[in-house]
Amino acid sequence: MKRIAVLASGRGSNFQAVIDSIERGEVPAECCGLITDNPAAYAIKRAEKAGIPVYIVDFSSYPSKEAYETDLMAAMARCKADLVILAGYMRIVGTDIVKAFSGRIINIHPALLPSFPGLHAQKQAIDYGVKVSGCTVHFVDEHMDNGPIIIQAAVPVLEGDDEETLAERILVQEHRCLPEAVRLFCRDRLRIEDRRVRIL
Repeated sequence: MKRIAVLASGRGSNFQAVIDSIERGEVPAECCGLITDNPAAYAIKRAEKAGIPVYIVDFSSYPSKEAYETDLMAAMARCKADLVILAGYMRIVGTDIVKAFSGRIINIHPALLPSFPGLHAQKQAIDYGVKVSGCTVHFVDEHMDNGPIIIQAAVPVLEGDDEETLAERILVQEHRCLPEAVRLFCRDRLRIEDRRVRIL
């Protein structure tokens, strides 16, 4: 059984979706830790309720990103995770961490990458006037929202949508796609070939 760790900065609804899928027996994994950069993150309460160890690496208490990431990498190493999931983790993971966990970090993003990377992807989609948006689960590389894509789901942009209403509908698909990507990883069904992820 694979060991997974989750990095989250906020409410942790995608983290909860993964916890629930494990408890239902859909994902053959053990969640061995929640790591957060935010001591006020609601995700901490979700972890405590599920009996998952919590590692708080408070970004605001560090003099530099390098110092923070040294302790972040140490927390990740303590989890002994086969897979690290970025689930609403609001920082760009540094190159040293990406290299140390190459092919073992995945991220969920609320847009159909490569469109609308970065923050406020739903607002970017609304402002651009696209008719379809969605979410993407991808492996993490050295560039923001750039790594090989595992799963995507399309969500129509409706007349009258704003950032919040679109985000809510995309989130429904995030809660489906992220556990599915984790399940495929944990069953050794993902192969990265250049930019493509093959599902075996």
